[in-house]
Amino acid sequence: MNRFIACIALLAGLGPVAAMAQGIDETINRIFADYTGWYVGLIFADLPGTNFSWIALWLVVAALVFTVYFGAIQLRGFAHSISLVKGNYSDPNDAGEVSHFQALATALSGTVGLGNIAGVAVAVGIGGPGATFWMVVAGLFGMATKFTECTLGVKYRNEYPDGHVSGGPMYYMVKGFKERGLPGGRVLAVLFCIFTILGALGGGNMFQANQAHAQVSGVLGDYPGWITGVVLAVITFAVIVGGIKSIAQVTEKVVPFMGVFYVIVSVIILLMNWDMIGWAFGQIFMGAFTGLGVVGGFTGALIQGFRRAAFSNEAGIGSAAIAHSAVRTKEPVTEGYVALLEPFIDTVVICTMTALVIVITGVLNVDPETGLYVWNAEAGRISTAGEVSGVALTSAAYAQAFSWFPILLAIAVVLFAFSTMISWSYYGLKAWTYLFGEGAAKEVVFKVLFCLFIIVGAAANLGPVIDFSDAMLFSMAVINVIALYLLMPIVKRELASYIARLKSGEIRRFK
Repeated sequence: MNRFIACIALLAGLGPVAAMAQGIDETINRIFADYTGWYVGLIFADLPGTNFSWIALWLVVAALVFTVYFGAIQLRGFAHSISLVKGNYSDPNDAGEVSHFQALATALSGTVGLGNIAGVAVAVGIGGPGATFWMVVAGLFGMATKFTECTLGVKYRNEYPDGHVSGGPMYYMVKGFKERGLPGGRVLAVLFCIFTILGALGGGNMFQANQAHAQVSGVLGDYPGWITGVVLAVITFAVIVGGIKSIAQVTEKVVPFMGVFYVIVSVIILLMNWDMIGWAFGQIFMGAFTGLGVVGGFTGALIQGFRRAAFSNEAGIGSAAIAHSAVRTKEPVTEGYVALLEPFIDTVVICTMTALVIVITGVLNVDPETGLYVWNAEAGRISTAGEVSGVALTSAAYAQAFSWFPILLAIAVVLFAFSTMISWSYYGLKAWTYLFGEGAAKEVVFKVLFCLFIIVGAAANLGPVIDFSDAMLFSMAVINVIALYLLMPIVKRELASYIARLKSGEIRRFK
């Protein structure tokens, strides 16, 4: 308790320091732009002759490979996934720290967020309604990637005498590579951990705090960002100081609340416009193959859909494998089954809801003579009501039905940001302890550092820093997918064994 009070005092006393951060924004931005801009450009570079980034293609191709290799596991294993989340096969005596549902909620809290709110609006705004179709397709294939990485995460995790566990790509890179007699596992693990820490501090931390402050100040009026930062830092520290069990206890409540709230509002709007639902789906399906007059046509819709799906559900990034490794189970494949639900919930359900509301509410401008969407060449997207984009477009769409929704959206964005931060604090912590060793003192150092970066992120306008951090997230994917390709035969063997024992009754139900 004394340590907690001391840290709160430390954070609260950083107001002047955080305020000074606003004065050095330009210097920090310039340094990052000068020295890391080339790397950011490399990671997010488009394929020649297209506006489709190679990193998105890297993730989409991996999803296709794993879908074929595991015999469309996302389809034939979906029902069993639901049973596992309900706890039907959960043995309370198994090693681990959290339930299947808690692990799922923790991982979802890291993916469900601004990608579902703003990212979908960007995709539809550029690629038209048809982008939604390809977003769903990519999400369905991404389920197989999540299955692969989370099965490996549990199989090669470290279990300690006190009951806590550590797992993730860095562990299966070392142990799995050693099992198969492959070189380079430790080098890949170290690189992955470095990318994870930097990504956690930036994309999983500062960016979230920055966006949360932007939404709150938009409702309450302008005020110093460090105030939001200190509040978020204190609350975040109070949660993460308790470890994965504390994080899971929060995410299992916050994530379902956020998801259900968002879906309910979306469903209400769709029911209010039930006569247009068929038309909206028609726009989505026709747009998927024709583009409906959008620049880029079919290709534009496909590219935007695939790109936003890859960036939204994080299948292949490796972060989910860290969260799922803490689950209570002795069967690695069970967590693979549970994890495949994440892209379905994140991309297929929530993203589709957002897209349908945007299409139905008429915030996308349509030429009355041709019936085609009006293209804003200057902005590089479809013309919209008020010429807004991103989260503002989503807010405008929902406000067509409920004038008060922007206020609730601001609250939702804060909750999304908060849940993402606490999940990424755990991802960063596990990478930190892998590099520097386990121990309470080392964990506290990272947790305090993580909370300090929340204040900086909320107070400063660190554009290039955030860009670099996002590049770190997708650098994780480059390393992780290589490992998945080399280790997928092990997953296939685990899957065959599990299915055989499930059919024979050796694996029994507990509920």
